[in-house]
Parts: sequence; structure tokens; C-alpha cells
Amino acid sequence: KEATTLKTRWTYRLYYIPSTTMSNQKIKKAGGAEPDEFEAQVAQELLNLEMTSTELKASLSDLHITAAKEVDCGAGRKAIIIYVPFKLQRSFQKVQARLVRELEKKFSGRHVIIVAQRNILGKSYARSQKTKGLRPRSRTLTAVQDAILEDIVYPTEITGKRTRCKVDGRRILKVYLDGRDQANVEGRTDTYAAVYGKLTNKQVSFHFSS
Repeated sequence: KEATTLKTRWTYRLYYIPSTTMSNQKIKKAGGAEPDEFEAQVAQELLNLEMTSTELKASLSDLHITAAKEVDCGAGRKAIIIYVPFKLQRSFQKVQARLVRELEKKFSGRHVIIVAQRNILGKSYARSQKTKGLRPRSRTLTAVQDAILEDIVYPTEITGKRTRCKVDGRRILKVYLDGRDQANVEGRTDTYAAVYGKLTNKQVSFHFSS
């Protein structure tokens, strides 16, 4: 008699998770909108840093962005503006210097600017019945534009501001930055001015305090 051997067969199912699906976890747009091609590229680079950088992995695991766009700064220069949730801004700032440095390596030739997503409330803003009072000062046009300026130059500190009026009626905001950072920041001030102009339609020039 021939011996009959019973073999138990196990079936394994392998699930493949596309990298695009994983990178989409690093960007969450308002209303659940799909990111465009450039935003998906930025999100993928953030995921790559989270997976490969031992210094950034723990910090980036709970962070995501809300939008990203490339802007023309003139003279053949381009910059990348990355928007992050306001509630996550401080967490981003803890690793911002290293994160910006790594992203600028990936997007060579372009400066990376990180800005918090903020909403401007107009003068006609009316609170709901549950909350009373005037609109928050932090949501006024002036306050939001001041906050954007601070985001653009971070971590350099702004030490002073002065508005200069030209003969033709134009106003230029003169911003004075901490002179201790001049060596590291001086090559970026033209980008700062261009980005601020794109976001606020205001002219600004940067100088360093002594």
C-alpha cells in the first residue's frame, strides 16, 4: 500500500500599498481635495525623509502639510511655499532648520519657505450665538500679514520695522533682522521679499540691525 501524505496548504495574501497612498497621508487639503502633482511630490519627499532620516523620523510621523506651491521670484529664481496647519506650526518649527535644509537638497536651486495656514476674518465678521465679542485680533488682515512675515524669516528674529513712502505714493516696508544671523540669511532676503510680495501684494526690503 502506498502511504498517503496529507499536506496542509496555507494561503498567503500580500497587500501592496502604493507609495502615493502613503505620501497622501503627509498632506491633508481643506475639504478633502486631492493634491496636485507638485503637492504630491512635496508630500512624497516628506515621507521619504520620515522613512530614512533618523533625526526627523519621530518628529515627522505626526506632522502633515495642507498645501504647497512653487512661485517665481524673478531673475530665474524660484521658491517653494509649504503651508502647514496652524496648530502644528510649533511642532514644525522644532525641526524646521533641519527639514528646510533637507528639502532644499531635494529641490536643488529653490529656497523652501514654511508658512502656517491662517484665515483672515473681514470687518463684517459675526460670531455665532455660542460665542460673543469682536473678531479676534489675530485674524485681522494686518495681524495675518505680520504673522506671515515672521513665518517667512523664521528662525531669524525681526528687530524692527519702518514704513517708507516714496514720491509716487508707493509704500515699502523696511524690515530689520537680527544682525547675528546675517551670514546665514543674507543670501535668502531677495527670496523672502518676493514671497512676501506674492502672498500680501506688499513691497518689503530687508536689512540687518547692527
